[in-house]
Amino acid sequence: MTPFHKHILTFFLTLAIVSSLQSQSKKQQELEARRIELQKEIQQINSLRIADKKKEQSVVSMVEDLNNKVRARQNLIKVTNEQANLLTREINDNQNQISTLREQLEALRKDYAAMVVKSYKSKSEQSRVMFLLSSENFKQAYKRLQYIKQYTRHQEQQGLEIKDKTQKLQILNASLLNQKKDKERLIEENRIAKKELEADIKEHQELVATIRKDLNAYAAQIKTRQQEADRIDREIDRLIKEAMEEANRKAAKSGDKTTTKTATGFALTPEAKALAASFEANKGKLSWPVEKGVVKTRYGTQPSPIDPTVTIQSNGVRIATEKNAKVRAVFEGTVTSVIVFKNSNPAVLIQHGNYFTSYKNLSKVFVKKGDKVSTKQNIGEVFTATTGETILNFSIFKAGTSSVPQDPSGWIYKM
Repeated sequence: MTPFHKHILTFFLTLAIVSSLQSQSKKQQELEARRIELQKEIQQINSLRIADKKKEQSVVSMVEDLNNKVRARQNLIKVTNEQANLLTREINDNQNQISTLREQLEALRKDYAAMVVKSYKSKSEQSRVMFLLSSENFKQAYKRLQYIKQYTRHQEQQGLEIKDKTQKLQILNASLLNQKKDKERLIEENRIAKKELEADIKEHQELVATIRKDLNAYAAQIKTRQQEADRIDREIDRLIKEAMEEANRKAAKSGDKTTTKTATGFALTPEAKALAASFEANKGKLSWPVEKGVVKTRYGTQPSPIDPTVTIQSNGVRIATEKNAKVRAVFEGTVTSVIVFKNSNPAVLIQHGNYFTSYKNLSKVFVKKGDKVSTKQNIGEVFTATTGETILNFSIFKAGTSSVPQDPSGWIYKM
């Protein structure tokens, strides 16, 4: 293999290593961000549990908290393992790159040493003058002069290359040391997280053993809560249908040709259509309905935390938050209704074109029907139970022939 081909091969090898390192570095940043989010979630669960311990927290709530904590710790351990494994690959790549650079540096040093020896043998000014004067003609003398200049430049270039590769080698060595320290830190953090997970699982098992002694009573609590949630959701569904019928009546009465209907038959004015489009465009970026919170119950059908044979249907999410926490509109819109139930806490329904968001279990309401609200505007305050729990029930619906519940985790930023 010629020196030229060796240079080409080395260039592409270095390029491939650098590209791989950059890709891994981006993945490492994503994992680190996720790890920090999980740590914050665990901290919030802990702080909310400490606040609730000042009062007699319900067993059902304690089991939910522990379930969430165990899940968060398991995810944290998984993400930390991924980080450690990725760091191992990065360390290996770095070591390979260091080996390649050392080989290149050694080859450069040998070339440079040979040039220095050759240069030393013909370094005197007299020998250079004699080299030029011994030329047979002017053309040959000119070529010899150019050769001397090129040789000098080549020496300088070799010296610069050695300096550059030496610096790269020093940087890579420093990076390797930092990576090894990061890996040791992650391994230690994972060891602590596993120990804490074992303690959480033990506490969970002890709590479940207590529950099994009176399973029927706790199952009744869950059933009552589900019935109450279903009753409120039925009322919200009725109000959304009512809003849709009212919009369709107004459109038919006015004969406004600018009003259009969605595929599901919801008549929207140009303003309402633009608002719905903006709401959809912000999917995954909508604000949280509370400033700080932890999701205790997620969307969809899921087993009960008390009795896995019993299923829970959730049309939204239950978010645990701080006492006296303010409720915020996740997006601009119009208050469709302030719902007040007998033996239950108020709820607010906000319309965003053919989308609706509901905020349930409030102690105070700051808005009224027909009010225009902006993103993050305070619309109420979350109710705090005698147990110390402060839970907001939040849902998103898309209106049509029937209101279709949406999974909030797909709409709210990093839920």
